[in-house]
Amino acid sequence: MGIQTSLDEVRDAGRIIEAMRLADDLAFEASREPGLRTLRVLTSALHSDDDLVAIAATHAFGQIVDDDATDVLSGLLSHDRGFLREHAAWVLGSRMPHFQAVGGLIRMVNAGGFGGMIAQRSLEQWALLAPDHIAIGLEGALLGVEQPDARYRLIETLGLIRGSGPSQLLLTSAVDPGEDDLVRTAAIAGLGQRRGDSRVAEVLDDLARSSHDSLAEVARLALIDLAGGAVNTRTASGPLTVAQLFLHADVDAELSAAGSGDNGGVATLLVRLGDALVSGDASPGIGRVITMSRGSVSGAIDSVADIAAHSSGHRYGRIPLLTPTVSSSSAWPQRVAARRGIRRILRAAGDVDLLHLRMAEVGSLAASDVARDLDIPVVFTVAPDPHAVIQSMDSAGTLTRTNFGTADEREHFWFRARLVQRLASNANHTVLFPRPELRHDMRMLVGIDIDSHPERHTIVPEGIDLRVVDRAVQEAEAHLAGAAPSAELEELHGLLDAVPESRRHLPLLVSVGRFHRVKGMAAIVRAWQGSSAAQRANLLLIGGNLTSPSADEREQLDEIDSLIPRSEQAGRGLLMPGHRPNDTVARWVAAARTGLPGWNAADGVYVCGSVKEEFGIALLEAMATGLFVVAPDGGGPATYVEDGVTGILTRTWHESALIDAIDRALATAAEEPTGRRADRSRAVVEESFTIEAMAASLGTVYEGIRRESAGAEWPVLS
Repeated sequence: MGIQTSLDEVRDAGRIIEAMRLADDLAFEASREPGLRTLRVLTSALHSDDDLVAIAATHAFGQIVDDDATDVLSGLLSHDRGFLREHAAWVLGSRMPHFQAVGGLIRMVNAGGFGGMIAQRSLEQWALLAPDHIAIGLEGALLGVEQPDARYRLIETLGLIRGSGPSQLLLTSAVDPGEDDLVRTAAIAGLGQRRGDSRVAEVLDDLARSSHDSLAEVARLALIDLAGGAVNTRTASGPLTVAQLFLHADVDAELSAAGSGDNGGVATLLVRLGDALVSGDASPGIGRVITMSRGSVSGAIDSVADIAAHSSGHRYGRIPLLTPTVSSSSAWPQRVAARRGIRRILRAAGDVDLLHLRMAEVGSLAASDVARDLDIPVVFTVAPDPHAVIQSMDSAGTLTRTNFGTADEREHFWFRARLVQRLASNANHTVLFPRPELRHDMRMLVGIDIDSHPERHTIVPEGIDLRVVDRAVQEAEAHLAGAAPSAELEELHGLLDAVPESRRHLPLLVSVGRFHRVKGMAAIVRAWQGSSAAQRANLLLIGGNLTSPSADEREQLDEIDSLIPRSEQAGRGLLMPGHRPNDTVARWVAAARTGLPGWNAADGVYVCGSVKEEFGIALLEAMATGLFVVAPDGGGPATYVEDGVTGILTRTWHESALIDAIDRALATAAEEPTGRRADRSRAVVEESFTIEAMAASLGTVYEGIRRESAGAEWPVLS
């Protein structure tokens, strides 16, 4: 094709997703035709105002085995455009060490953020071949850095490098009372990875016995790491042990943090799914499920002991990230702590038959490394994320070629898209959500042809626990008939008490989920208050940590406050109580269906304002309750919401379309003469979307992986 023609195709592509896919062809052409002309063409592209062209050129340089190409990439580490610095650091990691670039990568580690993680990852890869050079650079950088956060990152990076020099500096930093506790934490955690050094065990033992509680706990965790042993896989028979991960949630059996921060539908799903898998009803071959999520250091120590002591049941493994909790989009710098925590839990389990990963985020990035090192088979639930978001933003005109780089710095679209491809291609099996045009979307958005090896792919709808929904509806109906309200319904009474009495005859428009721009909570408020819906229904948004919001939550809350001032919200019918446990949410959604006498009318509507929704646990729960719903017209919801019958499918990212859908939904729900439609909504869920059905389908997938992997059994040491 030629380098210029290939570059022109990237530049002329009609959609952003298409241009990203064509960047692979450009990289191939660069590898096939290295030389001065290729270098000139790509260098010119780096200066383009078209961010997609500049990024594609950066990755094309990575395929040229030439010192001049390496020099160009090294120079990009000092570029004034941050997204090019990040992509250059990413590309350099796949090349041979280039000592002139070490300083630039260390500066990025020092600065932190996603770029710091990328640079640290490249330095770690280079350290396999040139450990002394990387270590010397880091030790020199530490001499001029005093800020604890930056020193933490540098010490953590040093802990990834083998050799006596790094070991000595870690030992010194771990016991230095002049160092900030955060820095000492990084050093202690790094020592936990250095087996075979008697000095390390002695220092950690002393620290574990010290009176400095927080550091003593980290030292005890490091001692657990030092003692970690084999993980046995490929068992030919007996109950399976399945590990599953969602790093960015505080997952517990009670789902007490549902809706707060990143504790969304995935957290709820994993709890219900783990319980169903080990119940023996849907999947009799599974004896133990280990659900891993973030947690405290003390919680990690306790969970290691619990998992090691129990070979059956649904167990919870805690992964301490050692630095303050952040949203999933900002958690990339916690890669090393996540990887160590995942490895620790899997070692404690002893026998692990497979690891199920979901989503392209730092937890899956870290876990895939661990699975490869420990030779654990992987199942990956693949979805067009972030591809569908990119496509929606492209269609809406909010993501363009000239602002893609800025958006990529914030959302890491390019890296996440490539991570999806890597996880899917390396997985033993992929699980897919139903979509109206699944094969087309997987091929055109993600670049996966699921027909080429259909035995490697299984379509599995997500499911919900109908028992929770049914109990909630029964309680609401009993209260409607005169029974005393449950504590959860009493709390809802208190919330609705803030609404003017003149509005208490109105139904509820309800939405449940994380307060994140992708979930569209502010968009729902904008659509509601900008239309007749504000006079026809009160709006109840359940989710978010209102007392200590994350950056993503704060963004949504600020946008909502700009639409309706905080002091006026309840008076105008907007209620935002924050996150609640899943059982409480189920009762409130049921009350929107049945009504609460004197507080809200029956026949409310559930609205999902997500830019993209891969499947929609909260939507399924609302339908099972009997609510009429508004849902995105793409992704999973379009396969189970019957447009005009059980809900309205619309372009939720388009304001006027969302306004029209909400108005139509409220009118439809108000005009229903009987409960036949509500029964139909519930029947759809009961027939195809229960947690038991999901567990049975996955159980079959898991058993198939064991059969494929049972040919060789051996312990693998990390």
